[in-house]
Amino acid sequence: FPFPYTPYRIQVQFMEALYGVLEAGRVGIFESPTGTGKSLSLICGALSWLRDWEEKRRQEEARLLALGAGGQDGLTSQQARPGSADTAGQPDWVTAFVQKKEELDVVDRLKEEQIRRKKREDRLEKIRHNVHLKYAAKRKRCKEDEAKRLLQLSKEALSQGAGEGALDQLDHNEEELILAEYESDDEKKVVSRLEEDDDDLEEEHVTKIYYCSRTHSQLSQFVREVQKSPFGKDTRLVTLGSRQNLCVNEDVQRLGALQLINDRCMEMQKNKHEKKNEENEGKKRRMSRTVCPFYSYEQMQFLCDEVLVEVKDIEQLVTLGRETKACPYYGSRLAIPAAQLVVLPYQMLLHEATRNAAGIKLKDQVVIIDEAHNLIDTITCIHSAEVSGSQLCCAHSQLSQYMDRYRKHLKAKNLMYIKQILYLLEQFVAMLGGNVNQNPGCQAVSQPGTVLKSINDFLFQSQTDNINLFKVQRYCEKSLISRKLFGFVERYGGPASAVKTNKENQKLAGLQNFLLTLQQGSDKEGTPQSPPMEAEHDQLRTASPLMQIEGFLSALTNANQDGRVIVNRQGTVGQSSLKFLLLNPAVHFAKIVEECRAVIIAGGTMQPVADFREELLCSAGVDPARIVEFSCGHVIPPENILPIILCSGPSNQQLEFTYQTRDLPQMMDETGRILCNLCNVIPGGVVCFFPSYEYEKQVYGHWEKTGLLSRLAARKKIFQEPKKANQVEQMLVEYAKCIKHCSQTGGQMTGALLLSVVGGKMSEGINFSDDLGRCVIMVGMPYPNIRSPELQEKMTWLDKTMPRAAGQAPSRVLIENLCMKAVNQSIGRAIRHQKDFASILLLDHRYTRPAIFNKLPQWIRERTQVKPAFGSAFAELRK
Repeated sequence: FPFPYTPYRIQVQFMEALYGVLEAGRVGIFESPTGTGKSLSLICGALSWLRDWEEKRRQEEARLLALGAGGQDGLTSQQARPGSADTAGQPDWVTAFVQKKEELDVVDRLKEEQIRRKKREDRLEKIRHNVHLKYAAKRKRCKEDEAKRLLQLSKEALSQGAGEGALDQLDHNEEELILAEYESDDEKKVVSRLEEDDDDLEEEHVTKIYYCSRTHSQLSQFVREVQKSPFGKDTRLVTLGSRQNLCVNEDVQRLGALQLINDRCMEMQKNKHEKKNEENEGKKRRMSRTVCPFYSYEQMQFLCDEVLVEVKDIEQLVTLGRETKACPYYGSRLAIPAAQLVVLPYQMLLHEATRNAAGIKLKDQVVIIDEAHNLIDTITCIHSAEVSGSQLCCAHSQLSQYMDRYRKHLKAKNLMYIKQILYLLEQFVAMLGGNVNQNPGCQAVSQPGTVLKSINDFLFQSQTDNINLFKVQRYCEKSLISRKLFGFVERYGGPASAVKTNKENQKLAGLQNFLLTLQQGSDKEGTPQSPPMEAEHDQLRTASPLMQIEGFLSALTNANQDGRVIVNRQGTVGQSSLKFLLLNPAVHFAKIVEECRAVIIAGGTMQPVADFREELLCSAGVDPARIVEFSCGHVIPPENILPIILCSGPSNQQLEFTYQTRDLPQMMDETGRILCNLCNVIPGGVVCFFPSYEYEKQVYGHWEKTGLLSRLAARKKIFQEPKKANQVEQMLVEYAKCIKHCSQTGGQMTGALLLSVVGGKMSEGINFSDDLGRCVIMVGMPYPNIRSPELQEKMTWLDKTMPRAAGQAPSRVLIENLCMKAVNQSIGRAIRHQKDFASILLLDHRYTRPAIFNKLPQWIRERTQVKPAFGSAFAELRK
């Protein structure tokens, strides 16, 4: 394997195992601790396989083409023996003819493909050599386009007098609605209509690797690793992302919320397609409507070539888009067919509709899912959907106004579906105990509480079982009703918006939103119910409540046994909600595993692995023989890590942080004493994880009262994990600064203590390397909240559908797995490279139970010491 430096032994093993899985077309679960160079092993292993595979394909093609060149004789040699008849009773000369025809077709297709590939390679070669030339031409063309557009706009503005009648607009809207049925096909045609030589066929032939990870920063990191690797020069790589990350149109970006950005972008494209039709229709119809200047096929084709010539991460892609006046979002999609490595966030790959929209075809391709420790949760989240009472009422009111206004212009079929949607909304609100015609904020709920129902029960009880949801869903997709409704609300929703232009309208909406959030902030001061996301939700709510509801409707089309509907009645109807909970993630993963040639699920800590095997793969119908597990140790020497399970504290208080005992003052005191002792001997940074925000707050308050906090603060500066994501960066900078300062100046203060929360902002994706994390402490066991109705439903479902493992009920195993996955994620933060060292302290005697102990990652488990008393543990730590 080509590698930028001499690989560790475990990296070679990793790459060999990976190559084997890809070659044999299996499903691999790969665990390689952070700091062992997992990304590079994945890149070099997978791309080596791809290179060899392409070479084999080329030889095979050459053989077939040579055969074809050999003419008819070459092909007839393999045909049926004369005189025999086919099983279907056809004479053998017919069979022979068919077979020869098929073989000749294959040769023809290969020839075409070769020509196309040659064309692409020449094009990319040209770009490699005279970049500047190309840029100059592009810039000139951009300026010309811009001038043309401005002229066109000013002409339109003049020709269209201010007093355009409402009827004309009505007319226009009606036309949009009639067009609606065909629009989705229209979108597909744009690309092919713009393309002279049909490059679309390329997709099937370039075998590629789809690499997904969780966040954009992880993807950028991966792309940078590819750039550094031996494959960085000659790999065709494309990074995909959401419009929020890739859009370069400032006006659209300013909208902020993803849903709004998506809506506006689609609308601008539609305007572009309609413009062509309108030009032939005389001036009467024409209205000035914005078209995105970056959505130009020619510019995007250029961007696409640029992307294929040289590996670029998202930031570089956006910069290039701005320079070349081309849309990175669509430009990068054009590059998918020819790319060898496609890098994308995993929501995009795991959700079938999004996958298809992006033009991702998985047949016989390779998928690598990195950072996959919470893959099951991710699939569940992507396919679960929640709508609030106020969204349902808002959508009902908007849709009925829309219907009343355009009733005369709507075709019968449209009316029928709109009435069905209105009926569904009405019944859903009734399920929450409300009435759609009254303000949802003022209707109090009579019987508050949470009820779980199967999908069928929910549909029967809401009396909607007679409506074909599949058809309604298809109608929503085809007619783009939610987008039409959004346009309608935008035009007529605000007080004076019918007159105002779009730009001002946006400002107005922004102001209204702002006032709304202020007012809600003051109203809800006393109630604990308002979630921190409130402001963002409002923005979505005003944007397009029907969009959210469509998600919920499509969730209801899952099979009855695979999900549940949670009817949550709280306070008012507006605050109540309906949530669809997916119980069986395998149904959505099955398609990926079936279509792909090979799937790799990789992560730093994949322990415990059993739930991937049972819940995800076996339930998705994967033959257990096809599953390969690979787990490698760590590159650090054994003496660089000291994991200790501590059973009791300095005053011999047994450590057991259960819900019943953890609130006792003596437990909180003991935890404080342990920390005080440790901070006296441990240099640099100490990170202490608590099971929840509430508990961390409680302990902190208790220490303040008892004066323990000031004793701690004498040795270490104390930092608390912020609840807001945007403050994390700032706090980490301060934390690192403090540690560096203390190590340089010496004196009383030896560093910093960071109080974090399991599953919070710090427990994932943040590295406490070297002095930032010399000791990681886990207080208690972060079991999930068993009282949550969603978790209870999942447990019941598992007990019904999954086999018992080693005498344990699947629900019990789930709870333990969730707990230990969280622990492993948090404690894995400390060791980040070969020379790093740290101690890990698990404070709770329950960690010694075999079922729990065996779920620690192997490289930590092998080196763990169990200490019944504090004295000997402290001595080890000191050493």
